Amino acid sequence: MKIYTKTGDRGQTSLIGGTRISKADLRIDAYGTVDELNSYIGLVRDLNTDESRRNLLKEIQDRLFTIGSNLAAEPEQQKKIIPDLREADIELLEKAMDEMDASLPPLRHFILPGGHTAVSFCHIARTVCRRAERLVIALANQTPLHPLIIPYLNRLSDYLFILARKMAQELGVEELKWHPRV
Repeated sequence: MKIYTKTGDRGQTSLIGGTRISKADLRIDAYGTVDELNSYIGLVRDLNTDESRRNLLKEIQDRLFTIGSNLAAEPEQQKKIIPDLREADIELLEKAMDEMDASLPPLRHFILPGGHTAVSFCHIARTVCRRAERLVIALANQTPLHPLIIPYLNRLSDYLFILARKMAQELGVEELKWHPRV
């Protein structure tokens, strides 16, 4: 099977189910951004040395493929052939956040992204996740979507924020506190 099909050369692509739509469609933007997020999660995973965290980040990548599949499917196809997202997937993120947060100092300031390359990439993943969430919310205003996609993306961006803080702590870099100029 060749990677190129030439069927998208005129700015159209197919959804799961066969319907052709514009590559500029909100649905394509939403699942394309989820794909971008997945790539950044892979980068964060590659920069991480904690094996259990690497495993969780791979699990997150698997769930992002699930979300992408759901978003790429015609609404009537979503229940038949698409992998499922579960409440337990959200609970897994919450448990991981609680475990990391227990060893972090209380948050009393906004934090500027940075301090170390790995921390910065984690913040980039977080902001891409927020963008994906906004796009999925806009799409959900047009068409029914799996009810756990938005909560999962919301929790994932929180997880990435806590992970950035935890990585900064483990790397021994100071969190850059934002002090507004007034």
